[in-house]
Amino acid sequence: MISTSVKKLVKYALDNELIKKADEIYITNILLGILKVEDFDSEAEIPAEPVCLEKTLGEILDYAVENGIIEDGTVSRDLFDTKLMGVLTPRPSAVIDRFFEEYAKTPEKATDYYYKLSQDSDYIRRYRIVKDMKWKTPTEYGDIDITINLSKPEKDPKAIAAAKNAVQSSYPKCLLCPQTEGYAGNMSKPARQNHRIIPIVINDSPWGFQYSPYVYYNEHCIVFNQEHTPMKIDSSVFRKLFDFVRQFPHYFVGSNADLPIVGGSILSHEHFQGGRYTFAMAKAPIEIPVTFPGFENVTAGIVKWPMSVIRLSCADEAPIIELAAKILANWREYTDEAAYIYAYTGGERHNTITPIARKNGDNYELDLVLRNNITTEERPMGLYHPRNELHHIKKENIGLIEVMGLAVLPSRLKGELDKLGDFIVEGKDIRSDADIEKHADWTEEILKNHKDMPMTKAAVSEMLCEEVGKVFLEVLKDAGVYKDTEEGREAFMRFINSVR
Repeated sequence: MISTSVKKLVKYALDNELIKKADEIYITNILLGILKVEDFDSEAEIPAEPVCLEKTLGEILDYAVENGIIEDGTVSRDLFDTKLMGVLTPRPSAVIDRFFEEYAKTPEKATDYYYKLSQDSDYIRRYRIVKDMKWKTPTEYGDIDITINLSKPEKDPKAIAAAKNAVQSSYPKCLLCPQTEGYAGNMSKPARQNHRIIPIVINDSPWGFQYSPYVYYNEHCIVFNQEHTPMKIDSSVFRKLFDFVRQFPHYFVGSNADLPIVGGSILSHEHFQGGRYTFAMAKAPIEIPVTFPGFENVTAGIVKWPMSVIRLSCADEAPIIELAAKILANWREYTDEAAYIYAYTGGERHNTITPIARKNGDNYELDLVLRNNITTEERPMGLYHPRNELHHIKKENIGLIEVMGLAVLPSRLKGELDKLGDFIVEGKDIRSDADIEKHADWTEEILKNHKDMPMTKAAVSEMLCEEVGKVFLEVLKDAGVYKDTEEGREAFMRFINSVR
């Protein structure tokens, strides 16, 4: 059985051009050594059809558990199958050489090659990504994307206990450091033997280019400083973003803000996120055109979006960068007490920006999303953070991806929504169940608007998805420093008119 599984894995590597025919015996022996197999049947027959990677790795992992090579558990199995796939993945130098061979043809050919490799090597686990729940919700701002992420495995109790008792290491410093390439991992840090990084130059400095293993949207990439240096939004960030867009004009790229609450989950390492996807915010039109003195050649305006977005567009990125730096410098120091915008309180800075750059036809385009992380006694998690009554759906920070119109919701919601749907259909008391009682008030309200709906499982499931999307729209509205109201637009224009 193990002979057949190993041969299938090697066939998979050959079929997907991870290895060459001349590597077959060598790679087979490396795998046998890892699996401690002494008696290998090299004549074992395997099916001619394409190999199912998930099934084949499952067979090998079961063998490793049964023979005491690894303990059973999601983390142990992930560490081990990544080790196996690392044997099959081409070495970094080979990947880099091939990438730039393809880049010499077109940037698209380079990213097509690299994205396929990242999936074929199982760095991006296709069979987990397809389990993610995804849908769109129509709104007055366009169709926003909703996803419940199921591809990022949750740690099992054994792994949590092992991680707690393990000796803590500062290597690699974080999951974005280039030292993760080939890293074996442990119970608290994922293995990365099948991870490959493409070196690029951004703003005359060494950076890295890779894909996210969890792929929240098409070709979801991460661009990161090779140095472990903190996130920082300053005038140079606009040059860096457009430097990437010039090299990869078919990708957008953006940066999380650099302050807690309104920033991303990793503020300790400078990085951007990009990809080949058009979000609802990018499709949203300019609602109020504006002109900034001295920059009449830059098309500018307030975007029709629930958050506070200034869009700049020009055939030349240089004036966009100069104007963006001016807007950022002004916003950093801007206070408008009437709109409850404070640049500082108690010496703590609050104003920052989430910037997103792209090529749109012949023009370069930059969206500047104004952010503020001030807290109040009533809103201790942030005045411009989702209010408490929305936390049953989304309470995490509203970072770059959410800002653009994609809700990345926690995996717990799948089970909760399934159970909630059953309770609604069966007329059960939602408050009687600890898993879903948090949704009770919300459910009572939304059912008032669906009195004539047939209470079938399918109809209720569709309704819940639609209502979750509406909650996310409220989340975005909460995160906007200027609300989409007459008063909010007047306050927004006060800021724009202050930029000189």
